[in-house]
Amino acid sequence: MGDDVGAVTEARAALWRTRLAGKKALLILDNAASYRQLEPLLPGGGGCLVLVTSRKRLAAHEEVVLPVDALPLDHAVDLFVRLSGRPAEALGQDVVEEIVGLCGHLPLGVSLLAARLRHHPSWSAEDLRERLVAARDRLGELRAGERAVAATFELSYLDLEPERQRFFRGLGFYPGTDLDAYVGAALASVSMAEARRQLDALYDAHMIDEHPGSRYRLHDLLRDYARGLADEGGSNMEHAQAVQRVCAYYLAALAVANRHILRRGTVVPAAPDSASSVETPPMESRTDALGWLENERANVLACIRRANSLALYEPVIRLAAAMAPFLRQAGPWDQAVGLHRTAAEAARHTGDRRALADALAELGVVRRFMAAYPEAIEALNEAVAQYDAVGERRGKADALNQAGIVWYLTADNDASAQAQTEALALYREVDDRLGQANALADLGMVRRQTSRFDAAVEAQSEALSIYRELGDRYGEANSLRDLGVVHCLMGEYEAAARRHREAFDIYAELDDRAHQAYALNELGVVRRLTGDLVGAREAHDQALEYFTELGERFGRANSVRYLGALERVSGNATEAVRLMEEALSAYRDLGSRSGEAASLGELGAACGMVGEREGAVEAFRRSLDILRELGDRCSEAEVLNHWGTLLRTSGDPDAAREHFERALVLARETRCPLEEARALEGIGRCDWIAPGPDTRAGSSLRDAVAVYRRLGVTAAADDLEQLLASQSG
Repeated sequence: MGDDVGAVTEARAALWRTRLAGKKALLILDNAASYRQLEPLLPGGGGCLVLVTSRKRLAAHEEVVLPVDALPLDHAVDLFVRLSGRPAEALGQDVVEEIVGLCGHLPLGVSLLAARLRHHPSWSAEDLRERLVAARDRLGELRAGERAVAATFELSYLDLEPERQRFFRGLGFYPGTDLDAYVGAALASVSMAEARRQLDALYDAHMIDEHPGSRYRLHDLLRDYARGLADEGGSNMEHAQAVQRVCAYYLAALAVANRHILRRGTVVPAAPDSASSVETPPMESRTDALGWLENERANVLACIRRANSLALYEPVIRLAAAMAPFLRQAGPWDQAVGLHRTAAEAARHTGDRRALADALAELGVVRRFMAAYPEAIEALNEAVAQYDAVGERRGKADALNQAGIVWYLTADNDASAQAQTEALALYREVDDRLGQANALADLGMVRRQTSRFDAAVEAQSEALSIYRELGDRYGEANSLRDLGVVHCLMGEYEAAARRHREAFDIYAELDDRAHQAYALNELGVVRRLTGDLVGAREAHDQALEYFTELGERFGRANSVRYLGALERVSGNATEAVRLMEEALSAYRDLGSRSGEAASLGELGAACGMVGEREGAVEAFRRSLDILRELGDRCSEAEVLNHWGTLLRTSGDPDAAREHFERALVLARETRCPLEEARALEGIGRCDWIAPGPDTRAGSSLRDAVAVYRRLGVTAAADDLEQLLASQSG
C-alpha cells in the first residue's frame, strides 16, 4: 500500500470491521469533527451501538440525533439539586431557579455550579447566587477545578476557519438578541450571500442557534464569550464602527417600513447617505412592514441603547425618530417614553434644537396616549418653544395640535380651541394639507364638547374631505367616528351607527386596536340608546378587553362607565354604582374633568335607584359644577333630567318640574333631542300626578312620544303611549 493514505485507511477500516463482526459492542466516538472522520470507524454489522458526540451538526444516514440543548427549568433545578449534594429545602427554590437561569440552563453550566457549591461546604446557595450576580466575568465563575464552560466554547471556536472566527467575534459587538443575514452583512461589512454562508456554518458548529424566520441567536453564555473575544481583539473604534454599521442598516430598513405605515402626507424619516448601499429585506405591504418591525423592535432599541453608551448621538436621534411611528401605534408606550427621553438627551449633547424639539414632541404624544396629561403638556410646551427658536413652523403646528388634544381631553376647551386655531393658521401658511385636516378635526371635537354641534359638523366635514382627498384612511376614520358622536348627540342614531361602523372597518384594516375599541364604545352607546342592550354589552365588553390589553387607561375608564350606564338601564343599580365608582376613580387619576362629570351624573342616577338620595344629590351637584365650568350644556341637560327623575320619584314633583324645565331649555338650545324628549316626559309625568285635572300633562307626553318616535327610541315611546291610553280609557 506504500504511502497511499487512502488505501491504508481503507485497509484498517476493513480490519476493524472484521474484528467486530458477530460481536455486540458499545462504541463511543467522542468529539467527532465530521462524518468523514467517523465513517471508517463504523462497524459493518448490526450488533453494535455507536454513540457519537460532536460539537458540530453531523449529517448521516439512519442517525438518531439527540441535541444537548438548554434544559427546561424544572430539569435544570433537579440536576443542580442532585449534583450539589444538598437537600432541596436547604437551597431555596427561588435561589436555585435564579442560579440555573444565570448559566442559561446549560447542562454543563448547571453541573459546574453545583460542583462548586458541593466543594465549598461553607457556602450557601445564596452565596453562590451573589457571586454570579456580582461577577463581571460570568463565564469565569462557571468553572469547577480544571473544567469550565469557556474552555468548551474555546475548543469550538479554535476549530473555525480564521474568517469564520472574525465573523463570530464581530457578533460580540452586536447589541441585539437575534439577527438575520441582513444584520450579519451590515455587522461584518460583507455581502448578504457571505453573511448567510457564515451564519449557516456557525449554526453547523453549534456556535449559534436557529430561530424561525431564517433568524439566528447566540445562547446567553456564547454571547458573553463572543463579547469577550471582541473586547480582547478589537478597539473601541472597531466597536463603535460595528454599531454604526448596524444602525445604518436599521435606518435604511426603517425608511422602507415607514413608507408603508405612515399616514399619507407625513414626512418619512430619511435614511443616512451611508445606508444607500445597504441591503434591506423586501417589504411589499403594511403587513410586511409591521411584521418586520415587531421582529426587530427589541434589537433596534438595544442598538439605540448601545449607541448612546458609545456617545454615538446622531444614530440615537435618527433611530428614535424612525421608530416613533411604529411605537405610537404598537407600543409598549413605556418603552417609547424611554426612547424619546434618550433621544432628547442626545440632542442636548449635540446642541441640535430641532432634534430636541422633535424628541420632546414625540414624548408628549406618547405621554398623552398614557393619559399622563401634565407630563404631556410639559413636553409639548417645551417642544413649541424649541421649534419657535429655530423658526420651524410645521413642527410648532404639530406640537400645538397635540397640546390642543391634551387640553381637549382634560376639558380645557378655551385653551384647546386656541391651540388648534393657531395650529390651523400655521398649517395653512406652510400649505400642509394633512396638518390642516388634523387641526380642523380636533377643533370639531372641541366644538362638539361645548355643544356647538353645527360648528362641529362643519369643521369635521371639512377635515373628512381633506383626508379623503389625501387618501388618509386613518384621518378619515377619526373624522367619521367623531361625526358619529355628533350625530348621536343630535339624535340621528342611524347615521351615527353607520359612521361608527365605517370608522371601525377602517381601523380594522389599519390593524389599530386602540381606535377599534373607541369605535366599539361609541357604537355601544348608540345601541344602548336605541334599546339594543345585548349588542351594546358586546361592543363595550370587546372594547374593554382591547383597552385592558393595551394598557390604555382613558379608553378603559370609558368602557367601564358605559357598562355602568348599561347596568343602570338594565335595572342592576348596585352593579351600576360599583362600575361608576371605578370609572370615577380612574378619571380623577387621569385628570379627565369631562369623564369625571359624566361618571358623577351616572353615579347620581344609580344611587337614586338604590335609595341613596343624599349621595345622588351630591353627585349631581358636583357633576353640574364641572359641566358648567366646561360649557357642556347638552350633558348639563342630561344630569338635570336625572336629578328631576330622582325628585319626582321621591315625591317632590314641583322641584322635579323645575329641573325638567331647565333641561328642556338647554336641550332645545343645543339641539339635543334625546334630552328634549326626556325633559318633556319628565314635565308630563310631574303634571300627571299633580292634584286636579291638568291638560298640560297629555300635551307634554304626546310631544315626548313624537320626539322618541323620530329618534327610534321605541321602548320609551311605547311606555308613554300606554300611559296616555290609560287616561283616555
